[in-house]
Amino acid sequence: MATWLSRVGAASMRRAWLVIVAWAAILGGVLGGALALGPNMQESFAIPGTESQEALDHLGSVFPQVAGSSVQVVYRAPDGESVEQHRDAIEQQATDIDAIDDVASVVQPWSEFAAEQISDDDRFAYTQVQFEPQGSGSTPAGLDALVATADAARADGLTVEFGGQAFQATSVPISWVEGLGVIFAGVVLFVTFWSFLAAGLPLLTALIGVGITMGGVLGASALVTVSNSAPLMALMIGLAVGIDYALFILSKHRTQLARGMGVVESGSLAVGTAGTAVVFAGLTVVIALVGLLIVGIPFLSVMGIGAAASVAIAVAAAATLLPAIMALLGERLRPKPGSRAARLAERDVDTAPTLGMRWVTGITKRPVLAIVGVLAIIGVAAVPAASLELALPDNGREARGSTQRMAYDMLQEGFGEGTTGPLVVMAEITQVTDILGVLDRLSADLEQIPGVDRIGSAFPDETADTAIIQVIAETGPTDHATAELVRAIRAAAPEIEAEHDTPIAVTGATAVQIDVSQRLQDALLPFGIVVVTLAVVLLLLVFRSILVPITAAIGFVLSVLAAFGTVVAVMQWGWGAELLHVEPGPILSFMPVLLMAVLFGLAMDYQVFLVSGMREAHAHGHSAVSAVRHGFAANARVVTAAALIMFLVFFAFVPEGMAMIKAIALGLAVGVAVDAFLVRMTLIPAVMTLLGERAWWLPRGLDRAMPDMDVEGESLGRHRVALAWAADAGGHLALDRLRPAIDHEPGAASWTVTAPRGAVVRLDAAFADRQRLVHALLGDIPARGSAHLGGAALPGDVGALRARIGLVDLDLVGVGERGETALEAARGALALRSPFAAAPVLDRRAAALVARAGTAAGTPIDPAAPLSRLAPIERAAVLLAIALERGPSLLWIDAASAAPAGAAGVAARLAGADVTIVTSEPSPEAHGRAAVDLAPADAAEEDAHDAAAADAHDTDPAGDAPTQALATAAADTGADR
Repeated sequence: MATWLSRVGAASMRRAWLVIVAWAAILGGVLGGALALGPNMQESFAIPGTESQEALDHLGSVFPQVAGSSVQVVYRAPDGESVEQHRDAIEQQATDIDAIDDVASVVQPWSEFAAEQISDDDRFAYTQVQFEPQGSGSTPAGLDALVATADAARADGLTVEFGGQAFQATSVPISWVEGLGVIFAGVVLFVTFWSFLAAGLPLLTALIGVGITMGGVLGASALVTVSNSAPLMALMIGLAVGIDYALFILSKHRTQLARGMGVVESGSLAVGTAGTAVVFAGLTVVIALVGLLIVGIPFLSVMGIGAAASVAIAVAAAATLLPAIMALLGERLRPKPGSRAARLAERDVDTAPTLGMRWVTGITKRPVLAIVGVLAIIGVAAVPAASLELALPDNGREARGSTQRMAYDMLQEGFGEGTTGPLVVMAEITQVTDILGVLDRLSADLEQIPGVDRIGSAFPDETADTAIIQVIAETGPTDHATAELVRAIRAAAPEIEAEHDTPIAVTGATAVQIDVSQRLQDALLPFGIVVVTLAVVLLLLVFRSILVPITAAIGFVLSVLAAFGTVVAVMQWGWGAELLHVEPGPILSFMPVLLMAVLFGLAMDYQVFLVSGMREAHAHGHSAVSAVRHGFAANARVVTAAALIMFLVFFAFVPEGMAMIKAIALGLAVGVAVDAFLVRMTLIPAVMTLLGERAWWLPRGLDRAMPDMDVEGESLGRHRVALAWAADAGGHLALDRLRPAIDHEPGAASWTVTAPRGAVVRLDAAFADRQRLVHALLGDIPARGSAHLGGAALPGDVGALRARIGLVDLDLVGVGERGETALEAARGALALRSPFAAAPVLDRRAAALVARAGTAAGTPIDPAAPLSRLAPIERAAVLLAIALERGPSLLWIDAASAAPAGAAGVAARLAGADVTIVTSEPSPEAHGRAAVDLAPADAAEEDAHDAAAADAHDTDPAGDAPTQALATAAADTGADR
């Protein structure tokens, strides 16, 4: 991964303008597409499979006039007057509303179907409006026309406001306060880099990524149901991670520039090392957000996918767009000699301790005190979490001054809390003869259930198949008592159904929201278990340790509890609510699940960046405690900046953000601060100190079975050492103590050679050793030592080596072993290389190839003859000609039995002068080429050499020269990441 990313970074820097133009085109195309489609934000909390949703769907098919969106037009008469004095104006408005095309029914306060729509003091009244069904969550088309009908009533002196489920935000409200988060992030970036130019780069790439994400989410809203909070979630998370990911890579780049590295070399190395951790961290966030799909709630799934897309785009921008811009700025990003940034890059934390080194040194001296202090603070913060109450938002949580909020308050003042969210009981009356009598008796039974304030309207549909009864609760739609009432009605349903022979079901917008909240609450624990398990598995792969992942997962749980507790104290209990412009009340139902998903990924970010430095220092010879200090000090500055940026970006959405986002933003802000500063930068170093060497213990069998994630970029360090060796070794093919082996068992052959381009290399060894050697070069089996072919070196360039090596097995393995003719074998090989070539073209090329083989062999070859029946030299010529069609720079000729005499000579005549030939033929013809012998070294001597190297490494962390070079390169690639 690290090597591949470094190549991506280098390619982006060498083609900087192409990359920048591509990103600009994507941004313009996505935003243009969103504007062309026309954003259509909708709020739908439907959950398939719940009783309320199934009943609502049934109503939509048999009783459509009550299944559409509803609106309550609420009136308040001036002081000292009654609504009766304004009856004409109210009835006229009802007539005007009834004339709107999309309106299904209008019930004004004096209608015979009205259900107590005038308050006891005669100051308040409301008209119930029902729209035709528009589709799940869709905003009624006639809503604007309805609002316009209020002008005459207002002119008559009435206060007229609109509430109900149809009045939900359909835009994405972004205020100047959210922009303050970006400004504060810029200040943190400037303090980090001490350069306005460098500070602007993470902001620029993050904004471009967020622009693409927002365009995509808004465009998708025209095609699928997208919550109006989904774009804000994508914006908030995309900004935070976009800035942070670019910060990690840019910080690495500037540090390397300060140490004298070249621009392109530094940029590609920064993407390969810091970028590897960025990709892994981004992947954890994406996995956690996409994991919201398992909860099974459509609107939450869309929100998770949108946020995951913003993270993926942020990672892509950091790995490609940022390096391209860094290449254009070039030397202007290099800190000036003597500047603060240069001094920080060159600082030795042992002789001149940084603030991070002083902090972690204090922690390692008193680890128990640090652990107790952190647990005490988090424990106090987490106490309110025990009182967590969940509910979906209603109009009572909308901004003060909005028409839906004012209507909500007027309804509560005039009619009680339950009027703002009535329940609907659906009854099937197909088997009923006395419909009105049954409805009266059903209403009377329902009214006796504790928690019911009164029964509203009750009436059947036109076909007398289904009836609805409106139940007004004593409490509001988000009150816990209302949820208990829904459960009480459902518990009483079997008895009521048996008495009246009428199946009933509770539905309506309030019941749907209660069912959504219950589903989310039920999913919280299983989702938490999945997330914590995922954290342990991922960190086990990254750090190759049992205890490090467990402590990291425990730290994540502590951060989540502290975030939950703070949100409850502020958003539910109202502590500091006025200061943050918060309306106290139940917590948003999907806040806990969403918070856990996002915070999991962010917590793993800090864990990876801090603890990977500790693991790297430990691998380079530091003791366990020293590794904690040096790994922490190398990364503390950039992690501190990243955490501050995330906190500021998230917190900026709290004071003026929309009601649905406030709780999530506050939880993320607190969670990031707690996780970064208390858990990752205090608790984890203290625990790692107490664990000592045990922190890095892993069972040997598990170690062998696990893949190497290499988040620290160690493979890139080894590859850089290999490239440096290749440049010094010279030759076209060079091997230095290359020892292919599975698990490096003793006795495996070791190889050393240097051959110029176009040479003939005679390979003198047993067939098994020859096979091991070539498959080590192809990357099929592990190996120690060094090797390069034309500058492509092991490890790291396996793909290039595979493309450059043509392996020919003269024993017919793979080609011609099933009885193909020479022409068929040649045609099949050519078809693989040119799958879209016409059959006549392939035939001509195959015939020409066989003819060339015959010329090289010195005898005509019958194209129709089976390969297995050709003379050995003829068969070898055809197989060699087929292999050379791929254009390899190294042709490897081998056979379990002795290769036919003259095979190397045929290869020399077929191949160009630049193709190096390796053959097991005892006495190959050189044909004027350089001749080189390659034989394995003595296995006993190599085992002795390995033992001596291991002893040197045990006594000296630097080890022998190659090991020391590797350690130096690895330190260069990751010391301050």
